[in-house]
Amino acid sequence: MATETMKFYATGRRKTAVARVWMYDGDGTITINRRDAEQYLTRPTNLKIVEQPLYATNTSDKYDVWCTVKGGGLSGQAGAIRLGIARALLRVSEEYRDALKAPGYFTRDARKKERKKYGRKGARARFQFSKR
Repeated sequence: MATETMKFYATGRRKTAVARVWMYDGDGTITINRRDAEQYLTRPTNLKIVEQPLYATNTSDKYDVWCTVKGGGLSGQAGAIRLGIARALLRVSEEYRDALKAPGYFTRDARKKERKKYGRKGARARFQFSKR
């Protein structure tokens, strides 16, 4: 009987970005949209955001991360991937809950761009007012 590697799936969202994350046993490779994470996330800060849950649980060299992400910009996508990785690690083991909850990696950042309203210049900005 062949040994099957365990896969753990989770979803992460941030602004309009949606990330689908799969984790499985490996050497710590992170693949985003079939590209290496360093190649996909051009800013080093975004790469650090993605890796935060793995370093918080000391599992950066135990699991491979494979994810697809759509929508938003690179920073929003990085935040969505971080939430997905944190949720996937929770499925790996409940022992990681305290290490991930304290820094706030399970918190879904619900902030989105506010829509433009009619009769106004933007979401909240108004046209210049003059009495005369």
